[in-house]
Amino acid sequence: MTRSLHSGKRGFLLLEMILALAVFGIAATGFAVALHRMAAVAGLAQSELRITRILESALDETLSLPVLEEGTVNTSVGETGIELDTTVKLIEDLQNEDGQVLQEMYLLTVEAKWFANGQWQNRSVDTWRYGRMYQP
Repeated sequence: MTRSLHSGKRGFLLLEMILALAVFGIAATGFAVALHRMAAVAGLAQSELRITRILESALDETLSLPVLEEGTVNTSVGETGIELDTTVKLIEDLQNEDGQVLQEMYLLTVEAKWFANGQWQNRSVDTWRYGRMYQP
């Protein structure tokens, strides 16, 4: 009689082991999926930060030009596959809150275009600048 109790106990332990491994497998799969998604989000954040830095740098470079000339300049950023279109446009009929016309104000726009995730992406930044800002 003790023998049958003992063999039933062993079978029960085997079933517990199988259930424990199944629960552990499900938990490990969930953890691996969560890690994969976190890595994808971190990669996206790093890409967004890189694009933001490139745009800010190009805008700062255009802002620091001593003389602004209207037009669009297309440049590529190294081997990144990012194309930049920098546009300088004279703003006509811009007035301050007192109704005075502001002369020689320019709109500076930098647009970045790149191919990612199977489609074209783009982002842009812009600002205004007084034309004679850096002239003596």
